[in-house]
Amino acid sequence: MGYKVSGWENFGVAVAGVGGALVGLLFVAVSVRSTVVSGSRSLSSRAAQTLVLFMTSVVVALILVAPQPHTALGLELVGWAVLSGALMLVLDRRAGHGSSSRAARFVERFSPNTITSVLPAITGATFLAKHGGGLYWLLPTIAASLFGGVINAWFFLISGT
Repeated sequence: MGYKVSGWENFGVAVAGVGGALVGLLFVAVSVRSTVVSGSRSLSSRAAQTLVLFMTSVVVALILVAPQPHTALGLELVGWAVLSGALMLVLDRRAGHGSSSRAARFVERFSPNTITSVLPAITGATFLAKHGGGLYWLLPTIAASLFGGVINAWFFLISGT
């Protein structure tokens, strides 16, 4: 089952819907706090990281449901992992560390940004190798993506700096 796409289409459709809704809510949250977010390089970078986290769920779901060869699916998952990992690294450096806000320190330490970029690569590699779990790695990938995005979005709403 982890190497056959046919059983995963409904999962992909559901995840795409959830991820898309959360992307929309992120834009609402950033709009509500637009003066705070736009005045802080750290917060604007964290907002962009949150967008990458939510879009990981959306992109992975769309890759999953697209009619395409299995090799393309595996390579696209690895490609998204590389792209999202690079984006996360750049945005993390822009955001900086060591904030005086307790909530900001929590987000810096516990947001699963790195793991969310690594898991699609594991999914794609094991799917291509037909060994090691394959598409079952999508479950922690999506969980980490959504959990990390929700933590970051919550931070925007409570942050006063």
